[in-house]
Amino acid sequence: MVNSQLAIGVDVGGTKVLGGVVDSSGNILRTFREETPLEGGNALNQTIAHVITELQKTHDTSAVGISAAGLVSSDRSTMLGAPNIKDWDGVNISRALHEICNVSAIVENDANSAAWAERVYGAGKGAENVIMVTVGTGIGGAAIVEGQLLRGANGTGAEFGHMRVIPDGEICGCGIRGCFERYASGTALVIRTREAITKNPEAAKALLSLCGGNPEALIGNHITKAAQDGDPLAISALEIAGDWLGAGIATLSMLFDPAIVVIGGGVGDAGELLLGPARRGMERLMPFSGKHPVPEIVLAKLGNDAGLVGAADLSRI
Repeated sequence: MVNSQLAIGVDVGGTKVLGGVVDSSGNILRTFREETPLEGGNALNQTIAHVITELQKTHDTSAVGISAAGLVSSDRSTMLGAPNIKDWDGVNISRALHEICNVSAIVENDANSAAWAERVYGAGKGAENVIMVTVGTGIGGAAIVEGQLLRGANGTGAEFGHMRVIPDGEICGCGIRGCFERYASGTALVIRTREAITKNPEAAKALLSLCGGNPEALIGNHITKAAQDGDPLAISALEIAGDWLGAGIATLSMLFDPAIVVIGGGVGDAGELLLGPARRGMERLMPFSGKHPVPEIVLAKLGNDAGLVGAADLSRI
């Protein structure tokens, strides 16, 4: 007998396909993982189907949700564009999975899935108007308005990372210059810090020690670690990133008027070293300063489980 309270969520990334059985309280009862096949396409569909059928061996489930980075059609079936996965553009994943393993599945953008999980079970629990900004390699985004995910006419709404913040600014991977993620993402943080190290290696001893003396080997975790240990250069780098993040949130607040802005993604590990400057930047650049209400900026609670949990929950809707 199918348990209507259980659903399967599958988080599809560039390196792993992680599935989990999720109950109606957001608890993960079991997980199963496979590596993401490099060839993508149908091989990836087969891998997802295998993850699902393995989980179904131990739990009777009512629905399946797939979470993946990229542009998803408004009917939640087709991956319109998958930037990190080969040969997945234009693939109707719902149809493919039905043909392979006879399951009905919905597909959701990973930021939407994570935002939904945070709104139902995590940092935004109970709020009707929530924005999530994921700060990692790029900037992801999702908006929940009056308790409903904002998908837009084509299913591609709330791509905050690609709003233009600097006319004729730095070129972005999307092909446009001056995108938000070119200034506030983890990639931008690392690039900016490498430049600072090159300009003043004497002041960057702590960071150089963490990256083995090679600025090109520097990653975001090194910057967070150095800042947590009190390194001035690393703290300054996070303050600049946070200021850019706050500037973007000020604009988003005028558009969506959220009660809460949830910050997720790897750079969020810096905690208040990033969120403090973000709050100050938002307040400094908020139009109608002192008159327009400011949202609460909080750190995501569900971590890497958010996409899986959110996709499972959305599959029930």
